[in-house]
Amino acid sequence: MIHPDTEVKFISNEVGYGLVARKFIPMGTITWVLDKFDQTFSRTAFDSLEMTYKEILDTYAFRDHCGNYVLCWDNARYVNHSFKANCLSTAYDFELAIRDIHPGEELTDDYGYLNINEPFRGRNEGTKRKIVYPDDVVKYHKVWDRKLARAFKKVSKVDQPLRAIIPPAKWQEINQIEKGEKEMDSILKCYFNEG
Repeated sequence: MIHPDTEVKFISNEVGYGLVARKFIPMGTITWVLDKFDQTFSRTAFDSLEMTYKEILDTYAFRDHCGNYVLCWDNARYVNHSFKANCLSTAYDFELAIRDIHPGEELTDDYGYLNINEPFRGRNEGTKRKIVYPDDVVKYHKVWDRKLARAFKKVSKVDQPLRAIIPPAKWQEINQIEKGEKEMDSILKCYFNEG
């Protein structure tokens, strides 16, 4: 489930539509949570689909650490890639805002941790990275972990509209990480190695 203070808007001819903030979303806010309405397709289920459905999953789904295709039921599927992403996935089936996101600003992920099937060239954002590769999480997990660790420190200090979707045991673990009582699992746990 995507953060409720977002909406789909046309971004550009290059990327099409994206998801933007309707209100201020501070760093440490949970921006997306895997919920009971999201659909998960195993590789076997994916392979049994007609090409039309495979193309939809290739466009709108991400692959989890088991290689399953996860299709979000809501507007989360409109979150675009950015090499300067303001949201990052965690090893806990949710994403965090890793910096403040202002009204009208697009919410973005780095698709390098979403287990894409094929490399692709991202939009030019003036970064050294120009191409997203299926194994980028292996290369960049330490950088992303540092950003996530800073965001985790603010989780209980900001409003969390998606709090009710987080199971109690997971919420307790989040609080332990925030307080430094437990080490945060690396984003590397999201990696699925096709090989």
